[in-house]
Order: sequence, then structure tokens, then C-alpha cells
Amino acid sequence: MKKYKRFDIKKEEYMKKKFISLLAIFSVLFLWGESNYLTECAEYRDLDGGIKGGIETKAGFDSLNVSFVGNWPFGYSYAVTNDTIRDICFLGSGGGVYILDVSDSSNPVKVSEGIHTRGYVYGLYYDYTTERLYIAAGQGGLEIWDVSNLTNPLKLGYYFTPGSVRGVYVSGSYAYVADGNYGLRIIDISNPTNPTEIGFYFTPGYAYGVYVSGSYAYVADDTSGLRIIDISDPTTPTSVGFYDTPGWAVGIYVSGSYAYVAGERYGLRIIDITDPTNSTEVGYCDTPGYAKGVYVSGSYAYVADDTSGLRIIDISDPTNPTEVGYCDTPGYAKGVYVSGKCAYVADGSRSGLRIIDISSPTTPTSVGYYDTPGNYACGVYVSGNYAYVADHDSGLRIIDISDPTNPTEVGYCDTPWSAVGVYVSGSYAYVADENFGLRIIDIQDPTTPTEVGYCDTPGWAVGVYVSGSYAYVADDTSGLRIIDITDPTTPTEVGYCDTPGWAVGVYVSGSYAYVADGSRSGLRIIDISDPTNPTEVGYCDTPWSAVGVYVSGSYAYVADYYGLRIIDISNPTNPTEIGFYFTPSYAYGVYVSGNYAYVADYYSGLRIIDISDPTNPTEVGFYDTPGYAEGVYVSGSYAYVADYDYGVQIYRNLLSSGLNEKEIKGSEVKSDNYFIKY
Repeated sequence: MKKYKRFDIKKEEYMKKKFISLLAIFSVLFLWGESNYLTECAEYRDLDGGIKGGIETKAGFDSLNVSFVGNWPFGYSYAVTNDTIRDICFLGSGGGVYILDVSDSSNPVKVSEGIHTRGYVYGLYYDYTTERLYIAAGQGGLEIWDVSNLTNPLKLGYYFTPGSVRGVYVSGSYAYVADGNYGLRIIDISNPTNPTEIGFYFTPGYAYGVYVSGSYAYVADDTSGLRIIDISDPTTPTSVGFYDTPGWAVGIYVSGSYAYVAGERYGLRIIDITDPTNSTEVGYCDTPGYAKGVYVSGSYAYVADDTSGLRIIDISDPTNPTEVGYCDTPGYAKGVYVSGKCAYVADGSRSGLRIIDISSPTTPTSVGYYDTPGNYACGVYVSGNYAYVADHDSGLRIIDISDPTNPTEVGYCDTPWSAVGVYVSGSYAYVADENFGLRIIDIQDPTTPTEVGYCDTPGWAVGVYVSGSYAYVADDTSGLRIIDITDPTTPTEVGYCDTPGWAVGVYVSGSYAYVADGSRSGLRIIDISDPTNPTEVGYCDTPWSAVGVYVSGSYAYVADYYGLRIIDISNPTNPTEIGFYFTPSYAYGVYVSGNYAYVADYYSGLRIIDISDPTNPTEVGFYDTPGYAEGVYVSGSYAYVADYDYGVQIYRNLLSSGLNEKEIKGSEVKSDNYFIKY
């Protein structure tokens, strides 16, 4: 399995830092007695938990002097639904939705990738009467899209909830939202351009899913099981009953007198809800994996069972549900929708959509698929109208950014291991592919990028910089490797320089290579005037772990985990730190443009530091990105952030545009499919 090994180190150290901060915060809150706003602490989870860094974030995205422009957010698939009339499948993929023509189930065809949300797509609800798609977009809230024109979907409105929207169900003029730690939210959608919350109910657990039937909303509430809420008056929803399931209730479907609950490692649970005030479990069926989603059609329940694919369970006798068939999937089955003779499975990882023929429930057969990208944007490089993305799980992705409000993928080239760094020079993209070294990809035609050569380095290639006829590779424990790329089809190592730490970032300027050398080895300066005999001439230790470096003029700007370090390199043999700025999270990537250093600060997103006085750097702007900011590239007034599981996010520095937040507060810019509020 591919693994980005430095992620574990970052997470562990960050959680130590966060724990200390939380201890202080909760000590104050305990003494205070109450708080106007309390961020709710929860266990650290991955995407399935919807919690960022152990803390569920508040609604919306904090920012200062930075505006959101657009994104390319595609990745893993967690949700799927269909328009059965038009033979269309809506497939959640990371923070986006693919619109697929499934009239030929053996060959799904992409119609559009025009739906880009502000969060992560965990749930979908399609209303065929209005041709509107309702999206549970995690911390991006609830989004409403008009999909009457499939090739040009239009975002109508959105509502930021206080939690993380995990599921949505629409009935009449209301959207019922499962909002994580913030329970059930009821949103009036009679005016889709201005959805408004009219009621809410705090559930005791973590609201993952919701299904509405009659006057009741049934909520899959994680460790608190099934919660039944009377919504006859949507302004004052009231709990009337519950059933504490043995596992973690994460998926829900209601049919007739029964609620079918996906209980993760406790399989499918069947609850009799004839009397909502006294619901009772009448049957269950263990599954071999982790039941994540459930759909009921006729006498069968179809369970998305994570590592164990699709399971088909006969529920004709609810007291004795029995598995009658299954179909393994290559990924991790997270969601399922049934239409006609086919089950459509959102298969988690880059396996995307799996279409399974269920005409014979005892022998379901995979008949079609649509692969989606990987999920971890680690590096980004911009050249002309394209952004080149090093995607950890799926190689090099090429994104057309000619319209930055609506980036579109035009091509990709998979790599054999884990793409974590990229540099573009001329007609080639040079990709640092960890355990499989440097990969060279011909990008003359961006729609069909093709690998033409590679050089397998002895370590883990995690950073790359190209200058002239050479590629300089930060090769982790194997230091700096210098590769002759005169002939891109046969790249050859000509020299190397071992470093004492872990070489993870590199920048070349003049006759020197500047290496961010990881674990407390700081910045190493290497003379490369003779590429066959590179020699270290100077170094400057940094207090933490140098993981990124950018050189501008007489200064090297080092991303050093807990902040930005500014080092005077006017004398390469005696580099000296002259300034630093402590960032709130992990300073992991850095790019300098004009008087600003743009820092990819992992949990805390994009930070903009004024470096006009390098001895006294000052933060002047930031944007708390939805994911984990790993890398950043600046072109003009736009910053392109490799935001890990949220793809590439594009932001505008309002200060470099001659504006500031006060001058444009409340203004609105309309793009093709967004209303962007600054």
C-alpha cells in the first residue's frame, strides 16, 4: 500500500501541540463555566470521521485579506445517486461531483465535472421534480445545484452549518441535514438561492445520515444509534424515541415499518419503528466488512460494506435477514444506490464508481466502472494555463486553469508509486515519486501526458527542482541527487551529496542548491558548480524540521514545521537566521512573490507573511483551507494550494491586488457557477 511516511510524523507532532493548546482552552472553559462558542472536541478521525485535526471546525472558512476563487477538488468517492429518468449518475468525488451518462451501464461516460463544492461530498440527494441536486459537503455545508443543464450545472445557493454536513434528505420545502456533532438541522429551501435554517435538534452522538418518512426524521447517530425525531413542526423538532444499536450507526434507510441501519462492524441492523416511541430491533445480519451505507429495494437490502464490497441481504423476513450474494469491489464501498437491474457503488478510493448487475441477487456481477482520481494533492506547479498536480495516489494530474473559477482536468499520467513533488520545465514535468525516484513525463499535449523516462534514486524522492540540464532531487535519507536530463528518455545520475538529515525540499539558485533537510538538520547549502562533485559549503540549523525552501535575493525562506525561518545567504558559507514567524500549524511549503511569503500551513491552510522587513516578518492574510495545505505555488495574485484530500484550492491575495478586506467586504463576484463572496 502506498504511504506518505512523513504524514504520520506531522500528525503525531501536531496532535501533541494541539493537545497542549486544548488543555489550556478547556481549563479556561472549566473555570469560566460557560462559553458563547465551544468547539467540540472529538477523537482524531480520518475522512470517515469528518473531523479536522481532532477538532470539528466551525461553519465556513476563516480568512483575512484572501478570497476563494475556485478549486479542483476531486478525489475519493463516498456518495452516489441517480436520475433514473435521464439515465444519469451523480458521483461524489472528493469535493466535486461527476455527472455520468450510464445509459450503457458497461461504459459510463463523463458528461461534466462542473460541480465543485467548498467541502467534501459525503451525501447526495436528487430531486427529479425540480432537477436539483442537494449536496452534503462536510464543512462546506449544504449546497444546492441546478442540474437541468447537465453540461453546465449551476450553483443556486448554500448554507454553512455549524458542524460538518454528512447526510441530507429533502422532503417538501425542507432539507434535513445530518450535521455531525451538531445533530439534525432543518433548512427551508423554498427559495433555493437563500436557504435558511428554521429548526435544529442536537443529537447526543455524531449525526452521519438522515432519512425522512412521514412526520419523522430518522438519524444515524454514530455511537448513539438510531434517533427518531418528530418534525411535524419543523421549527421545533422533538425527540420521540431511539434505539441504541450495538455498533456505530452511520447509514440509514427507511422502508415501511422498518429502519435499516448500517452499523459498521456490526453489519445491518433492522429496527421496527411501527411505534416510534418504542422502536425495537427485530433482526440483524453481520457483514464481513464495515457496513457504511444501505439501500432497500423490494425484498433486498444492499449494503456498501467498505473493504468487503457490496453485500445483498434478503429481508423478506425482517426477523431473519440472510445474505444471499455479494460482489467484491477493488476499493472501499462507502455508498450505494439501486436503480433497475443495477446497483451503483461509490467505492471510496480511486476506484470511483462500480456498476453491479443485480438482476440475479445471488450472483451479482460487476459490469461497468468509472475510475476517479486519487485523493492527496501533495504538490502543485503552475505553467501557462495549466496547473500540474502531484497527486499521491494517482500520479500527475493536469488541470486547465484558464478560468480559475472553474478549473477542469484535461489529462493525467499515473506513476508507479506516490507522486509528492513536481517541477515543470519546457515540454516535460518532473515528478518526485517517492520509492520509485524521478519520473519524466512529456506534457507537450496536456490531454495525453506520457512518461518517457525515469531514474530510480536510492532513497525516497520527495522534492525536485530543474535547472538547465539537471534535475536536483531531494531524496530523503539519501540526500541530494543530481540527475542529467539532457536526454529525458535516459536520465542519469551524475553526482550526489549526502546530508545529515532527511532531504525533503530543494531550491536551486546560481551555483548553489539549498536543501531543506528535515529532522533538525535545517538548511544545507551545496555548491553545484561541478554537478559531478557537489559539496556542502554551509548550513544553518533550524529548531524543528525544515521541509520546504524558497530562495529570493539574498534570503532563503524555510518552512520549518512550526513556522517560517528567514535566513541570510549572502555568504553561503555562513548562512544566518535573521527573522522568523511562528505559524499556528505546520509550515510545510513556502513560495515567495514580491513582499509576501505564502506558507502552506497544513491544518491552518494558507498564511501570507509580509517579508518587506525580513527581520520582522508579519502575517497580513490567511485562509483556513478545508483540507491539509501541503504545497503552494503563486502566479500573479493567485495562490494555488495543494490541499491534500481536498485537491487544489485557488485563492486571491487581495493585498497584492491593491485591495483589502475592508474595501470589498460584502461585495459579490459572479462566476459561471459560483457566487463568490469576498
